[in-house]
Amino acid sequence: MKHFDIKTHIYFGENSLDRLADIPYRNALLVADKFVVSSGLIHLITVRLQQNEVAWQVFDDVVPDPPLEKIGLGAQAVLKQRPDVLIAIGGGSAIDSAKAIREVSLQLEPSYARPALIAIPTTSGTGTEVTSFSVVSDPENCRKMPLVSDSMLPDEAILDAELVKSVPPSVTADTGMDVFTHALESYVSTNNTEFSAALAEKAIEIVGSFLLRSYLDNNDTHARQKMHVASCLAGLAFNTASLGLNHGMAHQLGSHFHIPHGRANAMLLPHIIEYNSDISKYSRSKTEYPKHVRKYATVARTLGLQNFNTVTTVRALSNWTQFMMKEMDMPLSISETGLCTKEEYFEQIPAMVRAALEDACTATNPRKPTPEDVTRLYAELW
Repeated sequence: MKHFDIKTHIYFGENSLDRLADIPYRNALLVADKFVVSSGLIHLITVRLQQNEVAWQVFDDVVPDPPLEKIGLGAQAVLKQRPDVLIAIGGGSAIDSAKAIREVSLQLEPSYARPALIAIPTTSGTGTEVTSFSVVSDPENCRKMPLVSDSMLPDEAILDAELVKSVPPSVTADTGMDVFTHALESYVSTNNTEFSAALAEKAIEIVGSFLLRSYLDNNDTHARQKMHVASCLAGLAFNTASLGLNHGMAHQLGSHFHIPHGRANAMLLPHIIEYNSDISKYSRSKTEYPKHVRKYATVARTLGLQNFNTVTTVRALSNWTQFMMKEMDMPLSISETGLCTKEEYFEQIPAMVRAALEDACTATNPRKPTPEDVTRLYAELW
């Protein structure tokens, strides 16, 4: 028996931040990175809290790939202030931090009444505002650790395009391709259902229509709001269906070489589509294909990429991902990032292969990878 739940209350559209003027909480801890504070974005939150007479303090010791040490510091701040709500403002790192901070606080002091969690994303990519996932890092061991528990689901999510207007084009590109990867991997996941598939299909349709518009014009509020919704839809999809090898491998690129998560996903995506479908430029047409290959073809048609047969249609999907990356000036390979030498990269491949195969996301990949497969994929990515 399967089930599908949406436990997070979602507020979206124009003036959705006004929800903060109605929340029933009196004491808030705001979890945000230093840019959200210094840029003044946080004032969009605090002015509404003041209208509602909510007391608030800020924990801004949030960094990308949140390390365990920062999570511990955040838990200490929670137990000192004892808020009845945590409000996370920022990208995936801020919201993932708040999720983990709340869980650690309750483990350290079980008698502490569980605070509510409101997630307010300032990027359109991770979908973490509606998922039970929190990705933290262990820098000493160069590991990213996806934590998964329904207890980490935010109670509310607020999607307001006002918060993403200032996002630079490079971040729009990275996060937008992250949305697409979430939707595509959940769509072909071994755990997918009709419910998750419907959400993923709609997210893919929106990305195809609005990602480039959002990238090219920060002031295109309609496109920005659409991408914000697509991110949330894709998050709802993978929260129930999980992901695949693409994410399992991308997590290691982030932990070893600090490649932004969405960018790592995008670079891997055409290689993973080819690997999972077993379709390359040398492939010939078959009379029958696995279900996930037919689903790749469905995604291609959703994007307007209908082609001659399954081989050319799936190849068109792979080519579309690279076309989008080129249009948004994204690197297509590790060497193009300039973050490491070839020797440094290949030296880390054995460790990345082991970690990718152990990653929780890899378990639901439609094709079961071997160490040799993952080694080859990492090598091709150089």
